[in-house]
Amino acid sequence: MHLERCWFRRICLLSLALSLPWLVNLRHGDAQPAEQKDKKTNSKESSNDSSSAWKPLFDHKTLAPWKSCKFGGEGEVAVKDNVLVLPFGNPMTGVVYEEKFPTVNYEIRVEAMRAKGTDFFCGMTFPVKKSHISFIAGGWGGTVIGLSSIDSFDASENATTDYFKFKQDKWYKIRARVTSTHIQVWIGDKQVVDQDYQNSDIDTRIEMELCKPLGFATWQTEGRLRNIEYRKIKQPSSK
Repeated sequence: MHLERCWFRRICLLSLALSLPWLVNLRHGDAQPAEQKDKKTNSKESSNDSSSAWKPLFDHKTLAPWKSCKFGGEGEVAVKDNVLVLPFGNPMTGVVYEEKFPTVNYEIRVEAMRAKGTDFFCGMTFPVKKSHISFIAGGWGGTVIGLSSIDSFDASENATTDYFKFKQDKWYKIRARVTSTHIQVWIGDKQVVDQDYQNSDIDTRIEMELCKPLGFATWQTEGRLRNIEYRKIKQPSSK
């Protein structure tokens, strides 16, 4: 029943995305490619004096300390040309981080690309205190973004649900921030999520369990990742 409900929502949302392309352009337009350095983004990141330096989580040479998630039907994860490649899976391919990672008051960022396919190319799962959540980039037919899940509602049906037009073979910067009260996400210099989770029940969908505590996954899509980094931050006095 769960899978039937999932596929039904996917079909409905795909139809919506195809029939209302103006909605994507109106809300966000084209996403900012990672190659285009934005002064606003750099200014926002450097203005947080309480942040520590960014630390790499991927050396661009070897898979470790990441390992492939054994979903069943996954593609063979590899490092090629200094890029972490998550091949087309049936339905999913992913990796999970095997070392310790903060659970609150941190930021994580990655550059991600959809190389093949039409669904999410960056399902980023990360810790939120004692729980976890996933940010989905390009799901349900290619344009849906949001957090999965909040009060048992996934990225296609909660307050963070939105639409973003991604282009094939372009790099996009995705950055998430977790504080004791909020989960915030940016794509390029555009903030796309600002969720107060204090009174919400948050957790991942069951499909993402193997990506906990920190991981990335794709759905019937080839995704590519690079420049995976994190830094610790102090609890901000205001958002």
